[in-house]
Parts: sequence; structure tokens; C-alpha cells
Amino acid sequence: MKELNKIQTAIFLLGGILMAVGAGTTLLAWGSAPYIYTLGAMGFSSMQMLQRYEGQNFVIRRLRRMMLLSDVLFLVSAVLMFVSNHRDWVVSLLVAALLQLYSIHRIGSELEKEAKK
Repeated sequence: MKELNKIQTAIFLLGGILMAVGAGTTLLAWGSAPYIYTLGAMGFSSMQMLQRYEGQNFVIRRLRRMMLLSDVLFLVSAVLMFVSNHRDWVVSLLVAALLQLYSIHRIGSELEKEAKK
């Protein structure tokens, strides 16, 4: 996987923190929460989309596509926070988080297998 530089890594981490803060404070009905979440989702997703896999391992490529789908779902959740009066965004956020966790775990183990070969 292509590594991010220090600035990109900082944006990635700050985006993740802002996503967590924005999603958490939405439950407290804080008016700025959707803006905070959206800013974090844009930073997190864009930096993750910059990471590329240039190898030939089909499993990693498939997991990478799943990760990109979860990034899109994070952004869909941000849009739903503004558009929907209900908690519809929670469903897309949950699906995105589960896809993200699964793909990150599996990509790590597949990269270890590939490095041992």
C-alpha cells in the first residue's frame, strides 16, 4: 500500500477524530455536529482514497474496493445528516464502519502474508 506523508497522515487522523466527535455530538442535538462530521468525513475519506495498492493480489484489490465503498458511505452519512430529520444516517454510518473494520483487518493480514512470500 502506498504510504501517506506526514501532512496527509495528520489530515487522516484529524478527520477520524472529527467524525467521531461529530457523530457523538449529533446524539446530543448540537447544531454544529453535522458540519464537524462532514469536515471529518471529507478529510478521512479523501486521504484514504489517496492510498493505493499497486500489487497484483486479487484479495487485497477486492478489500480495497470494499474500503472505498465504506468511504462513500461515510460521505453519504454526512449528506443524510443534513437532509434527513430522522436517524437514517446511522444505518449508513454503521455499514460503513463495519466494512471499514473488516477490510482494514483483512488487508493487514493479507499484506503480512504477501511480505512473507
